[in-house]
Amino acid sequence: MNSKTPEKKTPEGERIAKVIARAGIASRREAERLIEEGRVTVNGQKVLRAALNVTASDKVVVNGRALEAAEPARLWLYHKPTGLVTTTRDEKGRRTIYDDLPEDMPRVMSVGRLDLNSEGLLLLTNDGELKRKLELPSTGWLRRYRVRVNGRPTEATFEPLRKGLVVEGEAFQPMIVSLDRQQGANAWITVAIREGKNREIRRAMEAVGLVVNRLIRLSYGPFQLGQLKPGAVEEVRPRVLRDQLGMPAEPEPEQAKPARPKPQRRRR
Repeated sequence: MNSKTPEKKTPEGERIAKVIARAGIASRREAERLIEEGRVTVNGQKVLRAALNVTASDKVVVNGRALEAAEPARLWLYHKPTGLVTTTRDEKGRRTIYDDLPEDMPRVMSVGRLDLNSEGLLLLTNDGELKRKLELPSTGWLRRYRVRVNGRPTEATFEPLRKGLVVEGEAFQPMIVSLDRQQGANAWITVAIREGKNREIRRAMEAVGLVVNRLIRLSYGPFQLGQLKPGAVEEVRPRVLRDQLGMPAEPEPEQAKPARPKPQRRRR
């Protein structure tokens, strides 16, 4: 008698939340929430759990709309100006980055965030799975910032930042910090971090007696702000995505040139 337990077959297809994320409708976490709220059906049946695999032959409907075939994953560099929030909508009625993007942009999600008063490089993608991959702490990509602080920092000031410190019970990983120049009452410094927790640099600087009055993200991993003007968008070529992220080969779109900032629109 054979006492071996029969091996379970791996279900065909991909997890439904991953498929929804890849279609650019939501991030994987948001897709799981939509499923829990009963807003997703597969082949006419309401889905009750996210642990379900679907194939291309299954009809997936989210919020009453059939899921279209996933577009190839795309990534854009965006120079976020100050004064915009990184959300799709704001309960306080403040302008968002989506009010600033060119009208011909497809639906995109931001990779991480920059707060209202921060500026510089923000990555945008149409693919929820790519967003998740780029945000994972395990990716460990270095994010580099140019920071202006009020104060006169010394090497001793930076030591706690370089060793890693705890602010209000939250541990920050060691930062790479260097003084660029002192300019009157302010100093310009370069800071590099690998996690990017909520307002991490501002909070860490306050903890060592410095007040940030300007913060510009210069790079996110291999992607650089470069000479991109405030409000402008530039698509990352598929070849670069393939080289940096191991993305599958796709034909390069013709419109991969920087988009000019459009005239600001007023909310009515």
